[in-house]
Amino acid sequence: MQKRLFVWLLITVGFVQAHAQSTDKTPPYLKDSTIIDFTITLTDSTDFTKSMIPSGRPVVIVYFSPDCSHCQLTAHEFEEKKSAFPNVFFVWVSYLAMDKIKSFADEYHMTGNENIRIGRDANYTIPGYYKVKYTPFIAVYNTAGKLLQTYDGGTEPETVINLLHTTP
Repeated sequence: MQKRLFVWLLITVGFVQAHAQSTDKTPPYLKDSTIIDFTITLTDSTDFTKSMIPSGRPVVIVYFSPDCSHCQLTAHEFEEKKSAFPNVFFVWVSYLAMDKIKSFADEYHMTGNENIRIGRDANYTIPGYYKVKYTPFIAVYNTAGKLLQTYDGGTEPETVINLLHTTP
């Protein structure tokens, strides 16, 4: 009888743990503060991965939609303030069609900029990892590659500048 009770207890505990894990709604980026491994296709059709990010520099990942007016405004504002980000590396990522991403990159002078990579995430890695609800979504990392802050729905360049200047 005790053996059956013990087996039943083990099974019950197992089900409770499995249920708790399956209902965990915490986004992965809150469990691991490092930049996710990703591969995006750049506008020149080459691949860009996390390992290609220059080390020792702050990184800003922006998930956007080329058709989103708020994303367009954010791109315009960051373009206007680009001199305030001389050492910051930007990765702009979208899931939409490459022709739209290319047009967006051209309009906001991202193509050919050594501090910016812009491309398509065909595997939907970035929005899945961050559980993106609104665009633009911005994730800011320090020089050690540790997450400082995320902004669901974007933020102004000054906010990112202040964050990078006040956080070690």
